[in-house]
Amino acid sequence: MATAYSFSSQLYIDGRRTGGRADSPILVRNPATEETVAEVPGSTPLDVRQAVEAARRAFDEGPWPRMRPAERAAVLLRMAEEMERRLPELVAVNMAEAGSVRALAETLQTRVPVNHLRDMAERVMPAFAWERPMDPTIAPGIGISQGVLRREAFGVCALISACNFPFFLSMMKVIPALAAGCAAVLKPAPSTPLESLLIGDFADAAGLPAGVLNIVTGDVDAGHELTTHPMVDLVSFTGSDTVGRLVYAQAAPTLKKVVLELGGKSANIVRADGDLDGAVRSALSGITTHAGQGCSLLTRTLVHESVHDELVDRLSAALAAVRVGDPADAATTMGPLISEAQRDKVEKLIQVGEEEGARLVCGGRRPAGLDRGYFVEPTLFASVDNDMTIARTEFFGPVGVVIPFRTDEEAVRIANDSPYGLAGAVWSADTLAAYDMASRIRAGGVAINGGSAGVNPRAAFGGYKQSGLGREWGEFGLDEYLQTKTVSWAAR
Repeated sequence: MATAYSFSSQLYIDGRRTGGRADSPILVRNPATEETVAEVPGSTPLDVRQAVEAARRAFDEGPWPRMRPAERAAVLLRMAEEMERRLPELVAVNMAEAGSVRALAETLQTRVPVNHLRDMAERVMPAFAWERPMDPTIAPGIGISQGVLRREAFGVCALISACNFPFFLSMMKVIPALAAGCAAVLKPAPSTPLESLLIGDFADAAGLPAGVLNIVTGDVDAGHELTTHPMVDLVSFTGSDTVGRLVYAQAAPTLKKVVLELGGKSANIVRADGDLDGAVRSALSGITTHAGQGCSLLTRTLVHESVHDELVDRLSAALAAVRVGDPADAATTMGPLISEAQRDKVEKLIQVGEEEGARLVCGGRRPAGLDRGYFVEPTLFASVDNDMTIARTEFFGPVGVVIPFRTDEEAVRIANDSPYGLAGAVWSADTLAAYDMASRIRAGGVAINGGSAGVNPRAAFGGYKQSGLGREWGEFGLDEYLQTKTVSWAAR
């Protein structure tokens, strides 16, 4: 079937819409209904090469990297204005292809990335130190050396995004790449390409020079072409740690810079004096937000043994009240998983949890009455040991685990006993103790008593350990797409 939307779902290469060369189109399915909502051309490696070559020409020969930052910022603001004008369309597409409930589709999925774009153009770029003078240095027998430090665009960037937050994650790469003066090829996840393809319309409306941003589709073959192409200087990837390792290895022979935003198994620590109401809301959000499909969601609740049973009872009751169903229904508070394969993975891990002896408190099955769509009940395990598979493996689904602890030291040890280090949280009436624990947690971001950098563009987003390399958002994200050059001269 043809796309049901008003915008073109073709590829966007060198400023033009074009069909892909793949033999079969990509079918985009609504995960809540399993219906095909659009057909998108599939890219072949030849299509991807064409996009990379267009980006290379735009960077090497075009005006974009040589424009003043204020000129680039003006283009980005025009993109933001066009996005704001078409937000209702973005929301509708997000609900259809990603399965977001409306409240999430209208905020984190769409409005927040536009806010980040405006912040980059209005706050970060005008204040950024694009050039900085070096203090003169006297070298005996040589003379006085002085000069400037320049921040220059890294080059051609391959931007590979994930399926869970399609527009948000794509824009978190597109924004700093364009702000830096880079040229880019964006490849969204094959299951959720529509919102990313729509970015081509925004680029046209803003007057972005041809070739600066290119958008292709595809899966493994297209991604491999991007990560290995000799004309690509930088790869930014969001996805699983398993695929992240492959991306890292594929980029190594040509020594590309690699930015990785990968998985998480983040710890939500509740001390004996913590606010249980707030902690339960936090744990509930970690399990049910976008059906648990978020790398930084808090899915391991570490709770002091003195309040363990009370927290489990409260959280179980809160999960029982969650309304699971079609995101198009205003009463729905949790939607589906993205695909049948993801639902199968989550169900197998739930089975492993039961087999390993964890106590299934609630959920664990498919919701009654939902015969179509990739739904799983909000699920909670208690009596969990941190060595269990379900305490160490990222579900990427609506499943939380509760682990008891006796002391702060034990809680920090359990929190850090994970291959991941993306996010974390501490709940305590003693804010100094909470801050001390936060400082010892090996994670890229830790919230205290519900305070969260959340969607603040002034925050730095990224992880420790196998949660990734580099940072995104604001000036921290911009910095990843820049090289530092020293230009010096002798003063005689």
